[in-house]
Formats: sequence, structure tokens, C-alpha cells
Amino acid sequence: MTAANDYLSRCRDLIEIVAAQRAQIEQAADWFAESILAGRVVHLFGAGHSRIIVEEIWPRYGSFPGFNPIVELSMTFHNLVVGANGQRQAMFLENTPGLAARILRNFDLSEQDCALVISSSGCNVVPIEMARLFQTASVKVVAIISKQHSEASSTNHADGLKLSDCADLVLDTGAPAGDAMVHVPSLDTPVSPGSTIGGCMLANTVKAEVAERLTQAGSPPMVLSAGCVVGRERAVELFEAAYDEHAHCIAKLFVNVGEKKE
Repeated sequence: MTAANDYLSRCRDLIEIVAAQRAQIEQAADWFAESILAGRVVHLFGAGHSRIIVEEIWPRYGSFPGFNPIVELSMTFHNLVVGANGQRQAMFLENTPGLAARILRNFDLSEQDCALVISSSGCNVVPIEMARLFQTASVKVVAIISKQHSEASSTNHADGLKLSDCADLVLDTGAPAGDAMVHVPSLDTPVSPGSTIGGCMLANTVKAEVAERLTQAGSPPMVLSAGCVVGRERAVELFEAAYDEHAHCIAKLFVNVGEKKE
């Protein structure tokens, strides 16, 4: 078996692992649809490469409003690798206590909200604190982690917590410990990670289930669609309407920021 075939075979295994979580996927979709139908949002947070899953959910083709993507460039901008805005700084910040609270200070959370927090290891401080703060605000938290990787890793949280300890529901990408899935002969470390594949499958299965629930409830979502599918005029119409709807949803998160709740 070639290295490429090995990777593809392992990706097929990830499909089965995701498929086995049908009940959890449906539960997450129930919660997310309830938030969106209530006129609120599902908050999305991922640091490091987990931002990929956030962007997979919204905004992109085949996605729709109802989500609040929280992506901090200081923890996700990897392109320069070294030097200013380099990877070392991003990884350092991801384990800075108190940063999650400063991020969420910008939003007026509601008990009707939900949250999806993504972290492959589930062991970095900011995602863990983010989930704890959401739960403190009575926001239901769904976590996407790689269970094998998380179980094999030591947490950086001072209280010994992992993301899985701070979530109401946990979804597993199926990626192995260390994430990389292919062992190349004469190379002592594996290559080609799988968490993004599993994470994107989870994100899109949940998204599909949410769209179905919204439609069945009489509130079909405005889906970003390509001109080659719906025609250029309809595509532009959907883009404008979806972005306007997103603005209306997000605006609610700022109205009462800083006001003390009784």
C-alpha cells in the first residue's frame, strides 16, 4: 500500500467513526436549531488550526446565518510561521489564562445561545476557559475533539481540566493520538493529520441536520449558493440576504454589552 492509499484508507475509517455518532450529531443539531429559531446564535470558537472548522460552518457555500464565528487572528494566523506574528507566539497565547474572558467580554450572551468549541487535543487553556465561561452563562456547549489525542495528552489547564470536562456534548473527529495518520518506512514520525477531515465531516453533518430542522419548522435558511447552481442573480440575492441576516443576528450580541444583568 502506498502512503497516499494508506491515508485514504484511514480517512474512510474516520467516516465510520463520525457515522457512529449519529445520536450525538442529532442532539447538537437540536440545540443549534433551537437557538437559531429563537433568534439567537451558535457561537463558534477554535484556536490554531481549529479555526478551519469554524470557517467550514460559516460563511462559505452551503452554509447559512445563525452562527457567530469567533476567530482571533493572534492565535490563528500561521502564514508567517516565524518572526512577527509567528507560530510560537500563537501557541503561547493559546495557553494564556484570562484571554478567553477578554474575548467573551465583547458579547452579550444569552441562555438561548449555544456554543461549539473546537480543539483537537482539548488541552489548551483558551478553548477550555472559553467552554467554562459559556457554561457559566448557561450556554450549552458542544465540543469537537480528537478523543484518542486528548486522552493521550496532558492538559495545560491549572485545574487539570480538559475541554471534554467543560462540554455538555462531545463529538470525536476520530483522529489518532498525535493526529498524524501515516507511517512512512524509515521515517520515525508519522505524517498527514486527520482531525480536520473528521472535524469538517462533523461540522457538515450537524449543519445539514440544522438546515433540515429549520426548514421543517417553517424557517428555511438563506444558504450561500453558487451562481452555477442557482443562477447568478439568485446567488447574489442569497448572498446579500444571508449577510444582512447575519448582521441582524450579530447586532443582538452587542446591544447590552457591559450592562449588569439582574
